[in-house]
Amino acid sequence: MSDKALEHAIRQVESTPAGLLRVKGFFDPDTFTVSYVVHDPGSMRGALIDSVLDFDPPSGRTRHASAQKLIDYVHEQGITIDWLLETHAHADHLSAAPWLQERLGGQLAIGERITTVQETFGKLFNEGTEFQRDGSDFDRLFADGDTFKVGDIPATVLHVPGHTPACVAYVIGEAVFLGDTMFMPDYGSARADFPGGDARQLYRSMRRLLALPPATRLFMCHDYLPAGRTEYVWETTVEAQRKGNIHAHDGITEEEFVKMRTERDATLAVPRLILPSIQVNMRAGHLPPAESNGMSYLKLPLNVL
Repeated sequence: MSDKALEHAIRQVESTPAGLLRVKGFFDPDTFTVSYVVHDPGSMRGALIDSVLDFDPPSGRTRHASAQKLIDYVHEQGITIDWLLETHAHADHLSAAPWLQERLGGQLAIGERITTVQETFGKLFNEGTEFQRDGSDFDRLFADGDTFKVGDIPATVLHVPGHTPACVAYVIGEAVFLGDTMFMPDYGSARADFPGGDARQLYRSMRRLLALPPATRLFMCHDYLPAGRTEYVWETTVEAQRKGNIHAHDGITEEEFVKMRTERDATLAVPRLILPSIQVNMRAGHLPPAESNGMSYLKLPLNVL
């Protein structure tokens, strides 16, 4: 079966000079998340990817220290931000995209299947009719194969479901920002047991990304420290993943992966910030609307997860 979006992405990677896109990662040790500022050095126009809003659960307070680091870097480098990109509705951190957009501009974008996430979790949190389930909190909803530019550098969107139904990877020049689809080779793959997740889809999404040229740069959304490693890292290549990914290297069959992923997911705890994160991120990073007393609240559904 033809995969025109992937074929287009492969041609894009092959025709882009290596290292053309400038990439700066910012690691948040509290959520193990990597946010990125990427830009085209020719036009000095860029994008922010998977930003973090600092959140303290005991107090319910939010802060912007992590997001401010992105702003400081953007100003230091003289970058104009055109895009604020989300790879999916994260379950482990809150997005700072609206706060950043107010200060830097740009269009806020995510995959079009965010509407599935909004519908699913809108029911879980018993959101009323005022809660939009059409993705309209975002400026742009990307479909598989959609294209855009970061400055003059071409970008292609690939739908990579499995971790969530709405996950996308952004192929920008010859670099890929793949969200939670994969981790570093020595850590493997993301869980697939969230609502709408599917281990079989995740395997196929991983193999789709691994069909890109071997030298393609891959940038993770998270890193954790497996046994034997002492430093956090978040960049690898297609070739390194195909040779060494502990869950999905070449030779691992779909059935083997699904069995491993299903058994492993059954042992994992619920992410610490899943309930606040989803409530905020399904709203494009906006906090729930204030109630009659002027305060905004997050819900805690009991005995559900």
